[in-house]
Amino acid sequence: QVQLVESGGGLVQAGGSLRLSCAASGRTFTNDAMGWFRQAPGKEREFVAAISWRTYYADSVKGRFTISRDNAIVTMYLQMNSLKPEDTAVYYCAGKSGRVSNNDREYTYWGQGTQVTVSS
Repeated sequence: QVQLVESGGGLVQAGGSLRLSCAASGRTFTNDAMGWFRQAPGKEREFVAAISWRTYYADSVKGRFTISRDNAIVTMYLQMNSLKPEDTAVYYCAGKSGRVSNNDREYTYWGQGTQVTVSS
């Protein structure tokens, strides 16, 4: 059984930083893609970033967020700097076979989410 477990969310002031982690068990994603999505209250889930052999970012986070992974421990990270109140959302990690994608419907595996709140 594949499980993805996020951690690292919390409350931070605007301009601050957080690092999210996503630990996978049950399969490796060494040659496949993992990604981060987020969902704010009353809004649809949106793409944040994804990684396989390359990285892919939403325009709204480019230059502020960095996605990375450690294949040895099957963990993915999202370093979030210069956080803004509009970054407030539940952040989900996800995994899929094949290449990176910004389409959440292509992702098979999902974590339970971690709350990120950015105060102004």
